[in-house]
Amino acid sequence: MFSKTTSTGGPGRPTTPSQPISSSNLDAPRSAAAPRQGARVASILGADLVFEGSISGEGELLVDGAVKGDIHVSRLVIGEHAHVEGTVRGVSVEVRGQVTGNVEGKSVHLLQSAHVEGDITHEQLSIDVGAFFQGRCSQFRPQPVAVAQPAPVAEVIPLDAHQAS
Repeated sequence: MFSKTTSTGGPGRPTTPSQPISSSNLDAPRSAAAPRQGARVASILGADLVFEGSISGEGELLVDGAVKGDIHVSRLVIGEHAHVEGTVRGVSVEVRGQVTGNVEGKSVHLLQSAHVEGDITHEQLSIDVGAFFQGRCSQFRPQPVAVAQPAPVAEVIPLDAHQAS
């Protein structure tokens, strides 16, 4: 349906990232081979795009443009020049740009160029020197699995024994 001409792939041959997408490997060479079956290709919201509304899904998303709305994906990278206004949620969230809103993730990483104004709920949080963060952070821990214990057994005391004392 959509294809891109590349110097190595030729017309009609789609290009796909050879490794999970992040703004740190955007300049890495791209493989012209089709992705392995079952492998997911990351989605990219380019720097020249403005999106208004919610984005959700199970895949990876790299945002380099502007988003006004909530984002809920499995792995999220907010690029250095990106602006997001809304709640950001994912298993892995990497922020290099600006977020105005709450951030929720199992693993949250604010890089040096990050600017976050909002609360962060996380299991693991790392903040690089130089990152700006204005808000509260709350660590959540996975709930331990409760071991089923037998119900207590009531002891029956005869009335006669109770009145004798």
